[in-house]
Amino acid sequence: MLISLVVVVLVLLVLVTASVRIVQQFERGVVLRFGRLLPDIRQPGLRLLVPFADRMAKLSVQTVVLDVPSQSTITRDNVTIGVDAVVYFRVHDPVRAVINVQNYLQATSQVAQTSLRSVIGRADLDTLLSDRNRINGELKDVIDAPTEEWGISIDRVEIKDISLPEGMRRSMSRQAEAERDRRARVIHADGELQASTKLSQAAAAMGETPGALQLRLLQTVADVASEKNSTLVMPFPVELLRFFENRSVDPVPTAAATPAPVPAPEPDVDAPAALGARATTDAPSNGAAVPSPGTDLPDPGER
Repeated sequence: MLISLVVVVLVLLVLVTASVRIVQQFERGVVLRFGRLLPDIRQPGLRLLVPFADRMAKLSVQTVVLDVPSQSTITRDNVTIGVDAVVYFRVHDPVRAVINVQNYLQATSQVAQTSLRSVIGRADLDTLLSDRNRINGELKDVIDAPTEEWGISIDRVEIKDISLPEGMRRSMSRQAEAERDRRARVIHADGELQASTKLSQAAAAMGETPGALQLRLLQTVADVASEKNSTLVMPFPVELLRFFENRSVDPVPTAAATPAPVPAPEPDVDAPAALGARATTDAPSNGAAVPSPGTDLPDPGER
């Protein structure tokens, strides 16, 4: 009898152990009886099952943080980069997560990797670096489409890091330096423009009030003397220079009257011929010997 009692107690313990299940607050239980799904989902607490007939799968409804490994992909503008991301999801329908997919964690990880490569390939590098919110939203929609049938809800997708080639990093650094230099020059030019405008307004105000310029001169002298200098530099008054400038202006001298040029006489057309004839007549007289006083001259008729 004692042995029989012990056997009965052991059998009861085994049955109780096989029929009693504890479901945690963050879990939900899906029961299959002889392989057939029961419609009721076991809520948190102590739950009884039919020994050796029911099989319960417990799924966590907490938000799962899935780390997507770095994916090497090519952007739309043909830049090879490496991108890794993180996916936040949770099971909102335990029945679908058990029936429709074999391993929802592995399935969600594979969908996230392929979707990440697909979305990155449709965007250019500037969009990835400047507009990550839009890329994250598009990536969430792409991942959420197939996982909806598995009873999984994608809460959030974030791109963690973008690995750029070394040459691209140097190019972007030079671009950033050039942009900073351009901004500095524009700000400096804007400051010079504003300063020149204020100085012109101050000069106009001092020009209307002569005493203001004298007060400014005295203030400058006081500022120079406050440095304990042994030499005092006094600026020369500009009004005095203007006074001498106005007095030294001479009238423009008038141009002296010049006599009208005398027209040259027109050359005589027959002058060369006359000169030639005169030279011919004078040549024998110049070349002949001068006759003596006693020599008889030849008769003109004979000549």
